[in-house]
Amino acid sequence: MFILIVGCGRVGSAVAKRALDAGHEVSVMDIDPLSHERLDRDQTSTWEDAGGQFTVGTALEVDGLIAAGIERADVFMAATSGDNTNLVISQIAQRRFQVPKVVVRVADPARAAWYAEQGLRTICPTQVAIEQAEQMLLTL
Repeated sequence: MFILIVGCGRVGSAVAKRALDAGHEVSVMDIDPLSHERLDRDQTSTWEDAGGQFTVGTALEVDGLIAAGIERADVFMAATSGDNTNLVISQIAQRRFQVPKVVVRVADPARAAWYAEQGLRTICPTQVAIEQAEQMLLTL
């Protein structure tokens, strides 16, 4: 399976490394060329030597997405630090490139719920934290 992840921060790089270790073909795109260091950290070989691909560019530009391999992606994950960017590029992946599985990280629970209703698979760390805090408070 070919997976394209946009955003090479803590979340994107961790998911990318695990997916590559699981035998998937993985491409990561980030606007910051230094973010590539997260992919090499604690590895015995470089990201590219292990079979990964890294593209420097902005995912809001279609040419950048194409260079990163979106046209053949089976899975697309938007994991940048910006909700707006993640939501826009996820819709591009879903609607323009017909990527079969699109996963989007959204910090705002209300927006995450609405976009989930539109067919995007949303991950909302804020909602998870709220639910865990509520459970902890109920058990005190």
